[in-house]
Parts: sequence; C-alpha cells; structure tokens
Amino acid sequence: MLTLVGSLITAPAQAAQDYPFQNPGLPLEQRVSDLLGRLTLQEKLGLLHQSQPAIPRLGIGYHKNGTEALHGVAWSNHLNDNWNQKFAGGTVFPQAVGLAGTWDPALIKKVGSAVGDEVRGYNAVDPVLWGLQVWAPVVDLLRDPRAGRNEEGYSEDPLLTGAISTAYGKGLQGDDPFYLKAAPVLKHYLAYNNEADRSLTSSNLTPKLKHEYYEPAFKAAISANAATGVMASYNLVNGRPNHVNADLNTTVRSWTDKTLYNVSDAWGPHALTDLEKYYDNKPEAFAAVLKAGLDSYTIDGSDIGPMVQNLTAALDQGLITEADVDKAVGGVLSVRTRLGHFDPDGGPYKKITKDVINSDAHKRLNRETAGKAAVLLRNSGVLPLAKPKSAAVVGPLAGKLYRDWYSGQFPYQVTPLDGIKERVPGVTTGEGLERIALKHLDSGKYITATGTGPDDNAALTDTVPTAASQWDLTDWTGGVSTLRNAGNGKLLGGDWRSLDTDDAEPDGWYVSQQFALDKQSDGSYLVRYAGYETVESWFALPDAYVGVSDGALSLVPKAQAARFGKEIVSDGVASAAAQAAKAEVAVVVVGSHPFVAGREFRDRDNLQLGEGQRRLIEAVRKANPKTVVVLETSYPVVVDAPNLLWTTHAGAETGHAVADVLFGDVNPAGRLTQTWPATDKLPSIRDYDLVKTGMTYLYGKGKPLYAFGHGLSYTSFAYQGLNVQGEKVSVKVTNTGKLKGDEVVQLYTHQRDSRFEQPVKQLRGFQRITLNPGESRTVTFPLKTSDLAVWDHTRGKWAVESVTHDVLVGSSSDRIRQSTTLRVSGETIPVRDLTRTTRAMDFDDYSGVAFADASKAGGEAVEGSAGDWIAFTGASYGSRLTASVASVGGGVFEVRSGSPTGALLATVRVPATGGIYQYGTANATLKGGKGSLYLVFKGDLRIRDFAVAR
Repeated sequence: MLTLVGSLITAPAQAAQDYPFQNPGLPLEQRVSDLLGRLTLQEKLGLLHQSQPAIPRLGIGYHKNGTEALHGVAWSNHLNDNWNQKFAGGTVFPQAVGLAGTWDPALIKKVGSAVGDEVRGYNAVDPVLWGLQVWAPVVDLLRDPRAGRNEEGYSEDPLLTGAISTAYGKGLQGDDPFYLKAAPVLKHYLAYNNEADRSLTSSNLTPKLKHEYYEPAFKAAISANAATGVMASYNLVNGRPNHVNADLNTTVRSWTDKTLYNVSDAWGPHALTDLEKYYDNKPEAFAAVLKAGLDSYTIDGSDIGPMVQNLTAALDQGLITEADVDKAVGGVLSVRTRLGHFDPDGGPYKKITKDVINSDAHKRLNRETAGKAAVLLRNSGVLPLAKPKSAAVVGPLAGKLYRDWYSGQFPYQVTPLDGIKERVPGVTTGEGLERIALKHLDSGKYITATGTGPDDNAALTDTVPTAASQWDLTDWTGGVSTLRNAGNGKLLGGDWRSLDTDDAEPDGWYVSQQFALDKQSDGSYLVRYAGYETVESWFALPDAYVGVSDGALSLVPKAQAARFGKEIVSDGVASAAAQAAKAEVAVVVVGSHPFVAGREFRDRDNLQLGEGQRRLIEAVRKANPKTVVVLETSYPVVVDAPNLLWTTHAGAETGHAVADVLFGDVNPAGRLTQTWPATDKLPSIRDYDLVKTGMTYLYGKGKPLYAFGHGLSYTSFAYQGLNVQGEKVSVKVTNTGKLKGDEVVQLYTHQRDSRFEQPVKQLRGFQRITLNPGESRTVTFPLKTSDLAVWDHTRGKWAVESVTHDVLVGSSSDRIRQSTTLRVSGETIPVRDLTRTTRAMDFDDYSGVAFADASKAGGEAVEGSAGDWIAFTGASYGSRLTASVASVGGGVFEVRSGSPTGALLATVRVPATGGIYQYGTANATLKGGKGSLYLVFKGDLRIRDFAVAR
C-alpha cells in the first residue's frame, strides 16, 4: 500500500512565488502564521492526518508521520519488496530495555543521534515511506514484567526512564538550536502497561501515583525539549479513553513553552466508537479527539477521506470550530518548519544521505552499546574466561539472532557462536533441542508435514516417524513452544481451519506458530494452540487444541482435543551435555523469542524460562562446572545459574558484545532497570496501584531474584565519605580490584515519616564512571529540596514535609554502601478540612471501587458497589453532608467513623439521576468531629465530590 502511495504522490516543484513561511530568517511563529493563513479549510484538514497530501500550489511536499525508531529505524526493509534491491537494512541497536541497561545517557544520546542520521538517510531515499516524525522513544514505565511490550520501554523507575528518554530524544533531534534532525514523539500517554483488552481496560490511577510515578517520565523529556509531542495510548485512565484525555492539552503542554505536535495511535480515534462505544458517532468522537489535544489522526492508512468527512461533519454540527482546527494545524506546521520542510534548501540536515545507514561508525557504536548494556547477574569466578582452547557453545540462541516487531531487518548478524569462534580454536555447537514425534493415540499415526505451501496442510500420515513427522521442539518461555519440521525446516502454524508448515520464523503481525504441549494425568499430551491472530480482540484463540476429524487435523475446543504421545527421536540436551563434557568451557545461550509468548497485544501468563531450556542448563552444568549461561530475553525470567550473563536481544552485534564481556575485553557494568521477581505469582497485571500491590522496587517489600539496579563487575569498588552539603550529595568511589572497570553509582532516598505512604526507597540520581585499578573519584549528585516534594492530595499540590530522609548510596537498590541522614525543613501537612468541597478521588484509602470519568469532557468520580469504600483520614468535618452523586436507579452510601465497619454516622440516600453522567445532590446530617470518615457504598453509584459543612 505504501509503495502505491509513493507512486501517486510526488513532491511538487518549488512554487514560483516566495512566501514568508519559506524564509528561514523569520521567527517560527511568523512563518507558521503566514502559512496557516494561506491554507484552505480542506488543506488544513488534510494536514491533520498521518499521511499529509502535497499542496503543489504552495510548493509543499507530501509528509508522513510515524517512522518507527525505537532502537534503529524499524520496518526498514520488510515493508517494501523493492527496498532490498536498493541496499541492506539499517543499524539494529539493542532493544530499548537494553539501551537503558547501560545507565549511560551520554552514550544513549549518541545512539539516538545515529538513529536520527539513519532516519534522514532513509528519508533521502524514499521520503514517502520514511517520514521524519519518529514514534520513539517509549516511556511507558515497566511496572509489570509480564506486559507484552516490556521490550519497548526503559525502566520501572521514572527518573531513570526520564533520563534515558531525554538522551535518546535529544540525539534523534540533533544539536541545532532550531532545526530538527528528526521529530521524536513519546509513547504512550498514559499508564499503558497491559495488552490484554488494551482498548477496553481502564488503569486506575490515584492522584498520588499519577503525579509522582506515571507522569514524571513524560515530563522529563518534554520539559527538556527532547521530544516534540506525545502519542495517546489505547487504554483508558480512570474511565476515560486516553485519546480524549484532556491532560494532553493542559498538563502535557504546560511542561514546555515549545509548540507540541501530539498524535493518535493507530486506529485509536476509531476505537472510541467501534470498540469502546464511548461516543455514539464518528463526528462527535473525532471532535473530542481534536479538542482533547491531539493534532494528528493515525487512521485508515493513507486515506484521508474518512477523517476529513467526519471532521467536516463536526464543524457543520458546531462540535468544533475552525479555530480548533487552526490550533492543531499550528502544531503540525511548527514541527514541519523545524524539520526544514519549508526551507528552500531543506534545512541543515537535508544533506544527510543514505551513506550513513549501517555505517562503520554505527557498527562500532552498536557493538559498544551492546557490550555496555550486558548485565552480569552472577559469577562464581569462572568469568572472565581465560583464553580456553575449546568450548561447547550450545542452546537455541547460540547460532541465531532474532529481531523484534519494532526492529529493522538485520543487515548482517554476529551470533554468540560467531563471536566465540573468533576467539576459541575448537568450538562445538548444537541447539540443545528435543526432536520429537507426536503420535495420535487413537489412530497410531503421526502429525506429518506435507509441504511448505499455505494449502499443504499437516496430516496424520506417517505410521513410522520420518523426517516429515519429526519436530524440533523449542520451549521458549511461559510454556509456549515452536515446532520446526525436521524435513522441510518450516514451523508448524495454525488457524481455525488447518495446520501447515509454510513459515520460516514466527514473525509478522499475526503469530500463529505457537503451541504448548499440555501433559495429562495419563501421560498423554494435548497440543494447545497458543498463537493469536484477531486484530482488535487481542487474545489467544480460546480453548484451541489440535483435534482430528475424519483423519484431518484442525483446531477445536478442548473437549474435542485429540490425545497424542510424545516420542523423543533424539535428545539434543544429552548431546549438548556430551559436547560440554569434552570442552574446556561451556556456554549455554538460552532465552526468549521476541515474537513468542508475549509481544504487542499479548501479555505473558508467567515468567518461567521454558522447561526444555532449564533442563539444558542443568545438564550442561552437571557435565562441565565451567559453564556460563548467556540469557537473551526482552523481560525478566525466573532462572538462576552460578555464572549468568543477561542481555536483551541486542542487535546485529550481539555476538561480538557477548564475547567481549565473556573474555574480559569489556568489564560488565550494565545494570537492571527493573526488578526481577523471585516468583511469577504476582498481583493482577491490571492493578496499577503500586502502593497496594508492592510492585517495583519503590514499594516492594519482599526479596527479589535480582534487584533494581543490580549488576556485577570483574573488579571491586569501595565507597567512602558520603556527605550531604547544601543541595549536593558526594561520595568517594575507589576501584579496589585489579581491572579497569565501570561502576554505576546510585543515589536513593527514603522519607522516614509522612502524612502519606512513601516508597521503600527512591532513585534520586546515578552516574556511570570509569576507574582504573586503585583510582578514586568523588561523585557528586544534585539533590534539591524540591526534589523531595510529595503530592499532597488533600490540597491538590506538591509539598515538602518537615522530616528526616535517609540518604543512601550504593551499587544497586539492595546493595547500599554508604548512608546518612538529611533533615529537611518544610511544612507539616494540616488536618484536612472536609467542610470544604472535597473531590471523592482525593481519598486516603479505598477498597473495591473504580475510578471513573465524571463526564466525557473532564473530571473524575469514584464508582462503587455494595461493600466498596473510600476513606478520608486525619480530617475535620461538620454535621451537614452534601454530596454530588450519580446513580441510574438510586442507591445508598453510609458514613462511618474510624473504619468501614465503625460507628454509623449517617445513611445517605442517593436519588435516581437517570445516568452515570447525570448528577444530583444527596444530603444527610451527622455529628461533626475529627478523625477518619469512611464512605461505604451500599449500591451502584458514583460520588464526584462532597462537603461536610459546620
């Protein structure tokens, strides 16, 4: 489709007349105003689409938003069949969670700059296919490692995420004070960290966590002018779809004096009517999107027609005005002016050509970054390896690299096997997989591949296993496996109609090559389909198992599932162990597949490394005590080994980087950017209240498998002389080992007392430093009093409390090396005054309730049913209660003292208002006093606000 667009839309010749908007010497505002005044209404509306038509009469070329650039230019050559004839793909850097693992903003700015150069290089070749507004970086916080898009984010911590996203964004933009090399857009606003039913689920955010946790990562990059806008996320927040979140126009724009250009996610505006049913019709929905602060509609491919039609209808109906359109178009034109689109020479970055793509300099930077991102989780003393003469390099990822959905195609690959072979004379290898046959127990026949075409369906054919009925089983993570046919090398895939073997890899938007072998009590197996394929349902096909009907294989409900015997034809685990026993050292390379067991629109059920891979690790370790496990995953998994090196899917230079670390050319200093839980028995992925769930290092009380900030080195470091002086914290760090190395010095604080629940500890600063053996350096961190402010929901503002803070410095969140205290002079939070109108959302505690939209336009309310409650503690209140309430059929809530079952102060009857957005007034009389008030729901209703006047 994009190729067709390119053939239909050509950049127009420069207009004969020179206009002020084309004059680089004029101020931005004047240029934008001039161009805006020359556009017709229809031209303005066209500029609100992702795919913006050329305007030949003004010399304005076609422009497309949305080049993916998360860790390199994504989709760089697999969207266009002709592209491979031009040149190979671009630089594929480590996944985003790996980039953050460097804890090195200066390095990540270089990576961002390299990616920005390549964006320009691709744009120079095909400006229709690759536009200069890039949808990166992703700053959604990684509060739950089961989230399908974990690989796309940076960290569970807002400060670290903000620092890395700011660095990457500044690199993408370039260093020119006015012009943009590329225009980065932050994804995805806001609190979007689950994929299951992502367009239907609402993230419940307390005011405290919204201000202290979820917003700051976005604020950091926007306020540093390291991004030109945000993309709205698919989910709802407190009952309102984020595509009509009024914060886009208010809060987000308040963080900078620059003009922002906010965009929708793909299909997001349509979801408001088609999926969420939030609005009754498209004109109403599209008008709300514009008024909420989005300036671009990413819908309907390159067809602007439906958007123009709906916005025109919205104008005709008075839902929006041309002034609303002008405001949004102003954001479009501002960023496009800064990209050089209207300059006669295209601006200073126009000179960048395709020669930068996958340049030697970028290859070197890629290798450096992958090495600095690697995290040494455990080391018994085996590492670094001391020039072995032989090595067994085994595992499903030993000789393969895998890209992810937001990655470009690899222009070349250096696998771990390749990297080790460059250093070790004698290397043996193997995937360490079981080769199995699946025998249908009723017929005695085996699942057999019949060909590699889409209509060559697998069948029950062989009565004795042949190559066509043998399958290499790769047990990835979460119990989800792929089955590769030994005869044709293709993967078994499924849909509702049949099973076939026509795919080389499990990639693409629909990943149907996923299965699980569910062992039954009698020793037989059910073959469960674990793929997914429906675009907006976002689920695995329910109860889909391999069944047999009239001798043919298909996917059926569990009740009709066929039973199979699993026969092991050859044991790759035993073979790998035998190789390891003969080698000086063994390296087991295991991990995840980026397209399997979780990805965009698919969360993970658990964090277990596949059982087959775990057996491989144990067998090789038993055969050779000098075994190193290299773990390549996009997310935490529950696995341990005495010598364990973690890397993400780290791009084309993965093998060089792994070898650099294993053999000591790079002293590892990557650090974990999220907690690795000791178990996958975690709270609901849809519960966003970290205070209650104990998720992330901020609120976690238990001992994790590996802590936030964890990572080992081949040398050692000592910390001395922690000092707090004014608004600075300093500590002396010394390399006490025998090797040069990097240390990531981390500053945390803990507020000892507070009116509000406080984190266990919170990252306040970090520095990655390089020290030679015996060298010392004093590391200094700024720590302003304002940095220690908390969100006071009782008054709706930031406050610094008079209290003592622990100041903690260490090499990880659980390895604090020096500590001291800091007494802060601030204020004492006053007793909250409930005689004034108080938002129900500003509670101190709650149980069972949902946070809801008070109206479609704005505001919040608390929605509850029988047994739910909200509490207001440390309060003063009068005797006359008045509440703004909504209930379709009427209801009741109780006012109790001290607890949800405490003394009953009043029973408040709520009138039937006829709708959830139709509010009435409820009144009651109670005895005034001080203490805690609990509002206990006895029926279905919403409370927007209340007061208990004297």
